[in-house]
Amino acid sequence: MIFSKDGNRLVARHQGERLMIEPWGTDSLRVRATRYMDYTGRDWALGEEVPDTGRRSVIEINEGSIPDGYTGGMIDKCATITNGRICAKINVAGVLSFFRDGRLILREYYRNYLGTESKESCCLKIVGRDYKPIIGGDYGLTVRFESNDSEKIFGMGQYQQPYLDLKGCVLEMAQRNSQISIPFAVSSLGYGFLWNNPGVGKVSFGKNYTEWHMEATKEMDYWITVADTPAAIVEQYTAVTGRAPMIPDGLLGLWQCKLRYRTQEEVLSVARKYHELGIPLDVIVIDFFHWTRQGDWQFDREYWPDPKAMCDELHAMGTKVVVSVWPSVDRKSINFHELYSRGLLIQTERGSIQTYDFQGDCLEIDVTNPEAREFLWEKCRQNYLDFGIDMFWLDNIEPDYAVYDYDNYRYAMGCALEVSNLYPQMFAKTFCDGFTSLGREKEMLFLTRSGWAGNQKYSSLIWSGDVPSTFESLRDQLSAGLNMGLAGIPWWTTDIGGFMTADWSAPEFKELLLRWFEFAVFSPILRLHGDRGPHNIPPLSDKDYGGGSLYTGQSNEMWSYGEDAFAVMKKQLDLRLSLKPYIEGLMREASETGAPLLRTMFYEFPDDAKCWELSDQYMFGPAYLVAPILSAGETARDVYLPEGNWQNINDKTEYAGGQTVRCDAPIDVIPVFKKLS
Repeated sequence: MIFSKDGNRLVARHQGERLMIEPWGTDSLRVRATRYMDYTGRDWALGEEVPDTGRRSVIEINEGSIPDGYTGGMIDKCATITNGRICAKINVAGVLSFFRDGRLILREYYRNYLGTESKESCCLKIVGRDYKPIIGGDYGLTVRFESNDSEKIFGMGQYQQPYLDLKGCVLEMAQRNSQISIPFAVSSLGYGFLWNNPGVGKVSFGKNYTEWHMEATKEMDYWITVADTPAAIVEQYTAVTGRAPMIPDGLLGLWQCKLRYRTQEEVLSVARKYHELGIPLDVIVIDFFHWTRQGDWQFDREYWPDPKAMCDELHAMGTKVVVSVWPSVDRKSINFHELYSRGLLIQTERGSIQTYDFQGDCLEIDVTNPEAREFLWEKCRQNYLDFGIDMFWLDNIEPDYAVYDYDNYRYAMGCALEVSNLYPQMFAKTFCDGFTSLGREKEMLFLTRSGWAGNQKYSSLIWSGDVPSTFESLRDQLSAGLNMGLAGIPWWTTDIGGFMTADWSAPEFKELLLRWFEFAVFSPILRLHGDRGPHNIPPLSDKDYGGGSLYTGQSNEMWSYGEDAFAVMKKQLDLRLSLKPYIEGLMREASETGAPLLRTMFYEFPDDAKCWELSDQYMFGPAYLVAPILSAGETARDVYLPEGNWQNINDKTEYAGGQTVRCDAPIDVIPVFKKLS
């Protein structure tokens, strides 16, 4: 191992590998390694400018002797780089170790002769950074770290599982409908770790060791930071990856949506009824197949004859309008041939050129190509924004493939195995850049079904995808939302009631809907949406295309489920509206520090050991402790109150903290406590 300095960087070379460690933000380091002659030069998620104070380092190279690796003797030759409170050490065998204030927090897993810390297991010949050449291509890469039995791991985006603590979990790093890979982990040992690579792979937070694996890549790239609290870790992470802007005005009340409003008149009739009932409707959402064919990116004028008049009337009622945009392009679309001839669609490596098959023979636009982004934006500007549409719903932007064979797709930026996870970010960037070019950046918010590290800076309101309408799914969304917040995404929401409902009239679904609504009151955005079965409503047209041809779900407005359900939702909506000044403050904090609105208990109370064990209650900002009802038929539950004084907002009873209390939860409320001191 040959060590050298390159300005403020520590450089090491060994057996064809080049490794570079450099300061990158407060108490943080970026680590890259490659077997090529040089690095790619891509910063990926680390796109924010780092002040000079975050690029200073102290580098020491020790040229001591190298004992025989077979004897198990200590190896003295090493190099260290220090940036504030974090220090990285690399020994002569290339084994990396990281320290916070001198205490070991993370070390590569290495079981080989030279450089092992003990004689045990050295014959395994396992190294920490393992490159496997791909014939005719780049490298598969596996990076291993030692595990710590006492460590808990959080973040990493959204996975449909109940586990908040990810220790022991295996996570696919790939985008799918309802799965969002944001590879930033927060450790209970006081560090944050970003796997700064948008390729497809997996991470295993095993009991014996942690393993990050990439199917194909040109280099290893990760970033590590240290701090005393999870809040400080997230703040340092969002300082280098970006933060959400301040949310636009008028979006913190009710969002109304369903699968799907089929006509202009349906949308207006719903908004008019809310107006007549005196219920403020902040946003109404127009879902898919308001178009003629996928990839037309325009209204079907048979059913939407005057979009501008529609928007004008909705605006007069104080309601903003969102319209759905998909990446899919039907071969019969008016835009297909131009996009195809210009090479602006995702390509396949073999077989059919089709990549998506829902309601048509489709390809998908390649937004990793700047030309494709410009094309898409211009169509949406002309056909939506110019009519008065306020915001865009960027749906299916994983992108959703007919088959998730990532090795069969190629983008302008590279093969899907190397860059696919970046696609939803580029989709959001398309619209962010478009609004910015018009000087309308303060109006931006994009409802998106996927994202990657740093998506928050592209005004992305990410929702949890097409999840089932079950209590088990509701439980999963709680863990998903909390881990998304720790992964730097403060704007997050769900379909209230879940997306897929077999029978909207079933009493058990109504119970679920109300419990989900009560949870959503204490989330960043309150949004009614779902595909309410059964699909027994006749289509508007017998054509095989256009907005009248596709099915629609049952009604999904507040009044759709009977008077009793309406009364509960109205009560909860009034509570939400009373909280708007508080939520605005949380949104401002998110834009300034990266703090999520949904917070794990340990985020607010890191010194309380019990809070690190809780996964079924959370903090909504610093003031409200929320304990949602997550099981059918449950009308009471236990709630742990940390130190301080607390008031149950439902019955106004006050409690001293440091205890677990039993709380009633009739169908119209969930336990919520306000922190008094």
